[in-house]
Amino acid sequence: MKRFFLLMLSIWRQQLKVYLTVALTGAIIGIFVLAPSYDYIYAREQTIDPLSSIEYVLKQIASLFTGNLSDESAALLIFYAEIGAMLGLLSLVLYKFIHQRLVNIDHLKTELDKDLLSIIQKGEGSYLEFKSSLRWDMVESRVNRSLEGVVLKTLAGFLNSHLSGTLLIGVSDDGQIIGLDKDYQTLKKPNQDGFEQNLMAAISNNLGTDLCQFVHVLFHVIDNNEVCRLIVSPAPRPVFLDQGNTPKFFVRTGGGTRDLNIREALDYIHGRWKRVK
Repeated sequence: MKRFFLLMLSIWRQQLKVYLTVALTGAIIGIFVLAPSYDYIYAREQTIDPLSSIEYVLKQIASLFTGNLSDESAALLIFYAEIGAMLGLLSLVLYKFIHQRLVNIDHLKTELDKDLLSIIQKGEGSYLEFKSSLRWDMVESRVNRSLEGVVLKTLAGFLNSHLSGTLLIGVSDDGQIIGLDKDYQTLKKPNQDGFEQNLMAAISNNLGTDLCQFVHVLFHVIDNNEVCRLIVSPAPRPVFLDQGNTPKFFVRTGGGTRDLNIREALDYIHGRWKRVK
């Protein structure tokens, strides 16, 4: 566990370096671009300096390096350095937000272009898995809440993957369309809304509320049977699932999902998230 926290600290340190680099770059832009630009505009308004904008900026930069600055000019440079740093950090945050949304939209569009029946006919694989139900035990004909754990295990594996994955609920392992009627009957709200609410609550409570946005829920009707289609995008952080009060780290391997031991999990996390920006 100590190695795990050290690895997470290393990842956070790398991200902190990115933020510091962006802030420093913004501060430099504030000093060498924003401040001279402001001074130049002010000088032109006062018609006290006939130099071109480029000449004026170069003159100001030269003054900065030689130290020929008044206290007022030095204070102004500090102010613009702060402004530049804040603008740089804000730009980074906006970029990460927009980039992630665009990636999710592009991924979702690609998945939606795929025909569901064609997907099912291909069978299970590294990026596709079938589950007969969410909580209704087909063998014992009763509610079995442990089946939710099986679904969450698969979702955790997809979230931890480098790419993405699709989980179909209401489809047996051999591709037979079973539907969700049995699951609906176990819910207080026996319909699609109730099913989705129950599923998202399970994800929020067991995997993390922040991960709900990476699981897109769709419903399809095939031969009068409803099927739930979960399109899962890669998570921006390691995802753990508690089993018996023990956090487990799951990944997709081949056509299944398995939990890694501590050493394997550390190596996987280091390779998977070390470049996360």
